[in-house]
Amino acid sequence: MTDKLNLTDAEWRERLSPEQYQVLRHGGTERAFTGKYDKNKQEGEYRCAGCGQPLFESDDKYDSGSGWPSFTQPAADDAVEAHRDISHGMIRTEVVCSKCAGHLGHVFPDGPGPEGLRYCINSAALDFQPKE
Repeated sequence: MTDKLNLTDAEWRERLSPEQYQVLRHGGTERAFTGKYDKNKQEGEYRCAGCGQPLFESDDKYDSGSGWPSFTQPAADDAVEAHRDISHGMIRTEVVCSKCAGHLGHVFPDGPGPEGLRYCINSAALDFQPKE
């Protein structure tokens, strides 16, 4: 398991852009079809914008039509944690980075692949590292 990253609110504000801070630290969501990685087709690795931990691989990314980057599975079993989310009058499963606890998005049981999952992730929560 990865060592946890615990920073103060001031340190997070200094480290992140305002949009990243709102998404990662306060569970915000970017508007659909506005994120820079929604249509990204490059090969590479998607890392947490808060701490740099590898989260998802381009091989597991697909176009769900939802307006957010969607993945069938995380890069490693322990890369993300899932929590019950009952905000906004809905019952959903929130996905957070296992290292810094940053809000990434949600996972839904309507995806392709063997597990049938769709990890619906905010671009603002991600940094993309192209494959060399």
